[in-house]
Amino acid sequence: MAHKWILLICILFLSASISCKESQSADKPVFSEKFRPQIHYTPKKNWMNDPNGMFFLNGKFHLFYQYNPFGDRWGHMSWGHAVSKDLVHWQHLPLALPEENGVMIFSGSAVVDYKNTSDFSKNGEIPIVAIYTGYRESDGLQFQCIAYSLDEGLTWKKYVGNPVIDTGSKNFRDPKVFWYEPEQKWVMVVALSVDRKVQFYQSKNLKHWQLLSEFGPAGAVKGIWECPDLFQLPVDDNPEITKWVLTVNLGSHSISGGSGAQYFIGHFDGRRFIPDQSLKNKFNYDLPDGKLIADFEGNSYGEWHLSGDAFGKVPAKGTLNNQNPVFGFLGKGLVNSFNHGDATTGKLISPPFRIDHDYINFLVGGGSSGSTAVRLKVSDKILFSTSGQNSEMLEWQSWNVSPYKGKMATIEIIDSTRGGWGHILVDHIFQSNQKMQNQPENAHWVDYGKDFYAAVTWANYRTATGNKLWLGWMNNWQYAQKLPTFPWRGSMSLVRELQLKSTNEGIKLVQIPVEALTALRIEGQSWHNVPIAKLNAELKKIANWTLPVEMKIKLLLNEQEKITFDLCIKDSAKLILTYDPGLKSLSLDRTASGKVDFDESFPAIMKAPVQKKNGELYLHIFLDTSSIEIFVNGGEYVLTSRFFPEAIDQLLRVRTESSSGMLKSFDIWRLKSIWSKK
Repeated sequence: MAHKWILLICILFLSASISCKESQSADKPVFSEKFRPQIHYTPKKNWMNDPNGMFFLNGKFHLFYQYNPFGDRWGHMSWGHAVSKDLVHWQHLPLALPEENGVMIFSGSAVVDYKNTSDFSKNGEIPIVAIYTGYRESDGLQFQCIAYSLDEGLTWKKYVGNPVIDTGSKNFRDPKVFWYEPEQKWVMVVALSVDRKVQFYQSKNLKHWQLLSEFGPAGAVKGIWECPDLFQLPVDDNPEITKWVLTVNLGSHSISGGSGAQYFIGHFDGRRFIPDQSLKNKFNYDLPDGKLIADFEGNSYGEWHLSGDAFGKVPAKGTLNNQNPVFGFLGKGLVNSFNHGDATTGKLISPPFRIDHDYINFLVGGGSSGSTAVRLKVSDKILFSTSGQNSEMLEWQSWNVSPYKGKMATIEIIDSTRGGWGHILVDHIFQSNQKMQNQPENAHWVDYGKDFYAAVTWANYRTATGNKLWLGWMNNWQYAQKLPTFPWRGSMSLVRELQLKSTNEGIKLVQIPVEALTALRIEGQSWHNVPIAKLNAELKKIANWTLPVEMKIKLLLNEQEKITFDLCIKDSAKLILTYDPGLKSLSLDRTASGKVDFDESFPAIMKAPVQKKNGELYLHIFLDTSSIEIFVNGGEYVLTSRFFPEAIDQLLRVRTESSSGMLKSFDIWRLKSIWSKK
């Protein structure tokens, strides 16, 4: 009997303990975890990436997104779902399109089929049709599928005739579909990722599609192309003058490294997109004077000693069979050890040559393993060894060989690995007294930060002035799966209005945070024509403010004096925003911004080539608990970045070199969270 009483007491104690913990959990504010964004959309838990399927219906903005319902890393991709009435506050909804039968649900779009062209509605409902990429895990193929909903996106049925487009490709994804009114048809723009192209298709019913044309490669091509979008905008809010905008995201390279996006402005005639300005990157370089070692333009390797079967008997003429497209080499020939695939191995050894310049420059791509490399040997000792970056893009590398002038040397190009990325690409090896530098690609960049990717527009919504709205995934594939957040991983940017504005540099795509964000302002402070020393003293009065905050700053500086904003300061840790009028550059330094050690590529300095406007500089900044979005000169330049401050003692400090600068105006607001605190 005593055992029963003891057991009963234990059960009652455990029940009370659980009840107490549940009560404490219920009292704890929701979404209050460390680094949890307070003005940006995040899932309750698990992994999130690209926004998808965005449409507007009955006063609600629908947002779907890539989602792994089983963990906080990429995998088991399905579509998550959220809705908003104001583009600021979001409601989480149940999983929308789940992965099934070994087919993941990759990125895509959704349209409101008002005319029931799809014939999915039988009783007068308005069909919502999702167009997405299916990814079959068994063979890696990607194809386009559709699903439909008759209850505003809450439940979905996958079309029995899927896939609706299947080209047998492993790199064919991210369809964005829109209604083309002049010809009463649907148009799809979809990425051929590794080819750095987009294709355009047309359909009358969303089920049967016809290929129209292709665009690309153009502009930036170092990264694979993903998540394209095509839309028409008025210029300067004038409905009589319009342009088409094609946006393309780059999956592994941007102006700041990692993920990014570019845009083209031009004309779409229902079949083809024609850019106003050609941005084709022909990889023509201004080569300095020097001495050529090898350019691999002939029909043989000449006096180079060849062994193995990886390099073939003669230099390659570009891309080889079953290889993703190769970019960045000069002329028509190069060394390419993908002969018969990654499984082959081999070695190329140059004839001896005398080092008589300061640098040896060369183009290199391919695998990053040390067993696929270019090596310099002097007296049989390896002095330098350089590999690619797991990319089919060749880029310049240089060795400083000035200490070895006068010595005899050889160059070895080796491929001794048989696994993935088991090949190397090399071209144009030459000596020079000048070091070759890789120049930024010729592109119109959407964002100069490291954390704005896969942005797409709401399919059927325009503002009163005819402009479009979009948002992007606030992350970067370099470190996306390592962000120090739990139990969620991934965040969306703020919603932005897209405009086309005439500037001194031509027509630009401008991004402005939506006006509805002003409803989050709790309290604010304003200063006008304030000396920086006085402003810093005033800012100490709001030292207890916590993130998130919004700032509007108008600067009037002399031509050479830098101005720096130290943000989120804790001892030596801070986020540093600097404008250099001499260099016409705005930089954001997050190298010591808090927690930065979770990935070697995260510490970074990002730069935007910013010009003053009418002698002034305008900054509109949103600082959340783990992100910053900077809109410059009315959104002509944007810089988006994640950062993870461990703690904050001081929100802001302003510095100039002379300590005598003045701000024309400074406005700051503390913002309330978009999440309920029930």
